[in-house]
Amino acid sequence: MADYQPVLIGARPLADLVGNIFRANGCDAAEAERIAEHLLGANLAGHDSHGVARVPRYVEWQQAGYVVAGQQAEVVTDGGAFALLDGHYGFGQTVAPQATAMGIERAQQHGTAIIALRNAGHVGRIGAYAEQALAAGLISIHFVNVAGSVLVAPFGGTERRFSTAPFSVGVPTDPPVVLDFATSHVAEGKVLVASNGGKPLPPDALIEPDGRLSGDPHTLYGEYDQVGPRNPANGLGAIRAFGEHKGSGLAFMCELLAGAFTGGGCSGPIDARGRIANGMLSIYISPRHFGTEAAFKQAAEDYVTWVKSCRPSKPGGEVLAPGETEARLKAERLANGVPLQPDTWAGIVGCARKLGVTVPS
Repeated sequence: MADYQPVLIGARPLADLVGNIFRANGCDAAEAERIAEHLLGANLAGHDSHGVARVPRYVEWQQAGYVVAGQQAEVVTDGGAFALLDGHYGFGQTVAPQATAMGIERAQQHGTAIIALRNAGHVGRIGAYAEQALAAGLISIHFVNVAGSVLVAPFGGTERRFSTAPFSVGVPTDPPVVLDFATSHVAEGKVLVASNGGKPLPPDALIEPDGRLSGDPHTLYGEYDQVGPRNPANGLGAIRAFGEHKGSGLAFMCELLAGAFTGGGCSGPIDARGRIANGMLSIYISPRHFGTEAAFKQAAEDYVTWVKSCRPSKPGGEVLAPGETEARLKAERLANGVPLQPDTWAGIVGCARKLGVTVPS
């Protein structure tokens, strides 16, 4: 059995390496830094599935032309308090922050704003955009889908019909409350991490064509080398939706709102474009404009305190608000380094060397 003790990499050297990889792959310095900081931010928050493990796949997508460097989100429809943007398959870490910045600006002007974004490259951890709005004192709600990506079986089925369809909400309390999850039982990236020797999957996270439940990444990816790319198209099984019919229903709505409504397309039926793309429908709300900001924050913070005062179900346990675990992990990983599975680190190192990027010793 291989030794899968994690490798600890300092946050700053890791971000620098990832940035250098994307510069070598054709991104300008600013975009490469954005991608690196966003991926690192996911690792710091403990969302390793959306972190630097994605680097080799992003590089492959860029080289194949599936994601394009240097894009700007284009306004398709502008109604003041609402707008539709097209990302033209630019890096999600470029066009999604642009869409979020517009939502913030419009909500600060009008009190609320709805921003629809289509045809974005993989936008990564959705909580990052809720945090961007929180920094401006705004509530935000984000529905996301992945057009062209069918990974998740609906409740009662075994065939893939949904993307992992993430959902996030940010509420500007002190400290802020950030809800951020995939509507699948696990994110596809968690299957990727598990396939690289990381945290094992729950034994019921996946489903085989015959209905048997599975925690084996081969269910999703088929056969693969221990170090190298993973292709979900090679597997015969699917990820399950979380929470039975409830998660399945929320995934359905993410597909309809972020996919069909934005015009970027739902997870399927699969077309011939050969690429995946994120859609994101975001709602931004300014408490200040509603005239209830002080009372809202007081009531919300009192409520958070009351919920957290609940008696733990286990001795020594603790009831946490959404976002607390991520904040604690960020402080710990900034201080002690980012843990990466050896196969994940080997994949990043191999990717860097193919591009002629020096890997720090």
